[in-house]
Amino acid sequence: MNGGGPSSPRLLGCDFSSTPTRRKPIVIAWGTRRDDTVVLEALEYFPTLGAWTQRLAQAPAWIGGFDFPFGLPREFVAAQDWPMDWAGCMATYTALSRAELRLRFMAFCAARPVGGKFAHRAADRPAGSSPSMKWVNPPVAWMMHAGVPGLLAAGAWLPGQGGSQGSTRIALEAYPGLVARDLLGSRSYKSDDRAKQTTQRQDARRTLLGGLIEGRGRLGLRLDAPAELRRVLLDDASGDALDAALCLMLAAWGEARTKSEGPGYGLPARMDPLEGWILGA
Repeated sequence: MNGGGPSSPRLLGCDFSSTPTRRKPIVIAWGTRRDDTVVLEALEYFPTLGAWTQRLAQAPAWIGGFDFPFGLPREFVAAQDWPMDWAGCMATYTALSRAELRLRFMAFCAARPVGGKFAHRAADRPAGSSPSMKWVNPPVAWMMHAGVPGLLAAGAWLPGQGGSQGSTRIALEAYPGLVARDLLGSRSYKSDDRAKQTTQRQDARRTLLGGLIEGRGRLGLRLDAPAELRRVLLDDASGDALDAALCLMLAAWGEARTKSEGPGYGLPARMDPLEGWILGA
């Protein structure tokens, strides 16, 4: 481990679920950065949204990477005639039921040509992420519907978008697939389906974890973790623990760029505040 510089603020990476349970909880990976090394210190699991929000609110200061979208495509928001500022848009969006939102998503998509049903944010394609209005496979729209209110309730600030301006709790949008593709290409490393939790996927997790430890990939950071936590990252066939660690790495990458222009944290100076941006895209 490189010990040449001071440690960063407390960092976290969050693998999120919009409907967490004891079997499928939200996972937070806690750590710090020292120069180019990210130290994974602990993994925590939350079976309810309330427990997750409470934990974020109790920690006095953190910079976190969260695996869910923070904004909707501007094109979709305009078509709904919703407020075009982020705070107003999110208030309107989260006040609606998922049943109502599903009808709105379906109507919007039905009016568009085959191959272009969904509207995309500017960050979606460079990140390779699903459109934030997607409500199935994966249901990232529901993750935003549940996650953004939790961040706001915890007193977080979302740089360039909104929340508690000046808060010591900094929330950044992260997408673990962005980092995983650098090291695995299109290889799958996880599945919630037990029948698909194969040795091939475990081998892919081993390759991915080895690449993180060696510091390969776009971030220029290496992961340092005790043996017992490395074993958890490898053995969790759902990939949730590993995804939380990937989000931790992205949070560390953003934290290292806090003095850049614009909103900081590696976010582009001209990011659309309504849509937000994905770290590293």
